[in-house]
Amino acid sequence: MRWTSALAIYVLFWSFSVFLVLPFGVRTTREAGGDHVPGQADSAPHEFRAGRLALRVTIVATILFGLFLLNYTYGWITPQTVDLFGRANVAAAE
Repeated sequence: MRWTSALAIYVLFWSFSVFLVLPFGVRTTREAGGDHVPGQADSAPHEFRAGRLALRVTIVATILFGLFLLNYTYGWITPQTVDLFGRANVAAAE
């Protein structure tokens, strides 16, 4: 795999990891005991820390990308492994 392909795949893992990590550790203003700002949604986070979020996302994305790269190298899970309906056998018979 070329390094540009690996970088593109890592960026995809990073961007998907944002949605995976974002809901964890969020405290609303009510949970934090702060003052509610007029017009603020009840579910809005009390304090948004972009640096902490970026660090968590980077850690998760790196672990997931590492697993992907190991699978790419050693071929643990292949398309034939997850073929639940036997379509590969039908295509090979034709």
